[in-house]
Amino acid sequence: MKNYLLAAFAVLGLSGIGRAEVKTSAIEYEYEGAKLKGFLAVNDDIKGKRPGVLVVHEWWGLDDHARERATDLAKLGYVAFCPDMYGEGKVVDHPEDAGKMAGMIRKDVKVWRGRAAAGLKVLTSQAQTDSSNLAAIGYCLGGSTALQLAYGGADLKAVVTFHAGLPTPTAEEAKAVKARVLVCNGADDTFVSPASIDALKAAMKDAGKSMEFVNYPGTVHSFTVKDADKRMVKGMAYNAAADEKSWASMKKTFEEAFAK
Repeated sequence: MKNYLLAAFAVLGLSGIGRAEVKTSAIEYEYEGAKLKGFLAVNDDIKGKRPGVLVVHEWWGLDDHARERATDLAKLGYVAFCPDMYGEGKVVDHPEDAGKMAGMIRKDVKVWRGRAAAGLKVLTSQAQTDSSNLAAIGYCLGGSTALQLAYGGADLKAVVTFHAGLPTPTAEEAKAVKARVLVCNGADDTFVSPASIDALKAAMKDAGKSMEFVNYPGTVHSFTVKDADKRMVKGMAYNAAADEKSWASMKKTFEEAFAK
């Protein structure tokens, strides 16, 4: 897999990353009758199969932020798919609406994991995806969703969360985690409680699982979202340094996980 990555970057170097032929498309699919509309990004400059990455959106819904991150991943040579966790591609703007939508997903873990797994199935069904090398990343609610996939025993090589809520796994769920886990957190994020951080660390340690937890100082919620400040929500703000560092850590995690 390391040779694949080197070859992919060589292709991008020759063609110019700014001119990388990334094709995007909306994909409609279902989970238990719910109509879902996801977003696929694939770099056509690279031939053959390559690792797939599920990119799960924030609590606002599948908006431009998730799509842009999927496109960035495609430029790096991955097949990237954003699942639709709300249905019909719904996106909300007010935090109260976002909280309600996210709450509807969180209240039923079966549906929560099921919708994420349905997105993962779409990703693995793509002709370009190497289904033996999969990862899931997520932002806010999306990071929690990536963790839920891992707790359910999904066949993932890596899970990376950015400013995510951190659900505590049971002992059995922690033991079911197959992925290398990287948690990128804002040290001053009031949306993520210290208790939830401690509980996750303890559960993973007790299960004998490795997890890298990174706290970015002076950083609050939504630190990867460039227009987070426009939401005018206290405790949400973009942080360029944390965004860049967390993205670099994600790339390193992928390189190591997919090299095995």
